Amino acid sequence: MTPDRQGGGGPSPLGDLKDALGGYLSAAGQGLVGRAGERIGSLTDRLTESADGAASQGGGGSKGGGGSASGGSGGGSVKATHIMETVDIGVPLRTVYDQWTQLQDFSGFTKGVQSVSPHDEVTSDWTAKIAFSSRSWKATVQEQVPDQRIAWTSEGAKGSANGVVTFHALAPRLTRVVVVVEYYPAGFFEKTGNLWRAQGRRLRLDLKHFARHVTLADAEEIEGWRGEIRDGEVVRSHEEALDEEEADADDTGDDEDEYGDRYGDDEEGEYDDEEEPYEGDQYDEDDGDDEDEDEDEDDERARPRR
Repeated sequence: MTPDRQGGGGPSPLGDLKDALGGYLSAAGQGLVGRAGERIGSLTDRLTESADGAASQGGGGSKGGGGSASGGSGGGSVKATHIMETVDIGVPLRTVYDQWTQLQDFSGFTKGVQSVSPHDEVTSDWTAKIAFSSRSWKATVQEQVPDQRIAWTSEGAKGSANGVVTFHALAPRLTRVVVVVEYYPAGFFEKTGNLWRAQGRRLRLDLKHFARHVTLADAEEIEGWRGEIRDGEVVRSHEEALDEEEADADDTGDDEDEYGDRYGDDEEGEYDDEEEPYEGDQYDEDDGDDEDEDEDEDDERARPRR
C-alpha cells in the first residue's frame, strides 16, 4: 500500500497535499511569467522615454561622425547627425553624374540599399538596411543641376534627412564626389544606432561601392537623366536638355568650319597675289645680254681691216 492511497483505494491526505502543492507551483510560475513580461514592457517604455528626453538635456552630445545638432518642434528636440563623405573617382565628370542619376541601379552594387522605386523625375521610394534595422522612406529631389549638384529631402517612419551631393572635375578623367547628409533619427533603435554612427559608416561603404561600380562600367552604356529641377519642380526635361546640347554642338561645328574657310581662302589668295619672278631669272637674263655683247666685240675684232 502506497502512502498516497488508503486501504479502500481512495486518495490519501498526502496525495491531496501533493496535488495542491503542484497546482500552487504551476499558478505561481504563470504569475511570475506574467509579471516578468510586464516588467520587460515597462522597462522598454522607460528606455524609450529616456532616449526621447535625452536630447532635451543640455549635457552635450556624442563625438565623431561629423558632429550633431539639436532641433525639432514640440515638447522635445531631436538630435541630428551631420555626415560628410568624399570619394575621388578616375572617370570623367559626366559619366559619374549620369551613373548617379540611375537610382534604380543602386540596389545592384551597394550593400545598404535594398530597393529604389522612382515614381517620376522628382520622387522615389527607398528601402535600406542599416546595421540590424530596416527602414523605408520617400525621397523628393529639391534641386538638380546636371554635372553639378543634387539636393533632396526624405521622410520615413524611422527618421528624416536632408542631403546634397556635388560633383567636381579635378582633371579630365578625375571626379570628386562630396555627399553631405543631415539625419534626424526617430525611435529607440534608430537613436541607439545614431550613437554608434551606423548611418555614417553605411554611407561611407556604399560610396566606395559606387566608385568601384562606375569605374568598371562601360561609359557608353550609361545614359543619365540630363533634366533640371528647381524648388522640387522640373524646369527642363531630359529631352529638352539633349536637344540643347545637340544644338550647341552644331553651332560649335559651324563656327569651326567658318573659321577654317575664312582664313584658309585668305591665305591662299595672299600667296597667289604675291607671286613674283624669281631673282635667279633676272640674273639669267643679265648674263645672256653680257654674253651677246662679248660675241659682238669678238666679231668686230675678227673682221679684217681694209
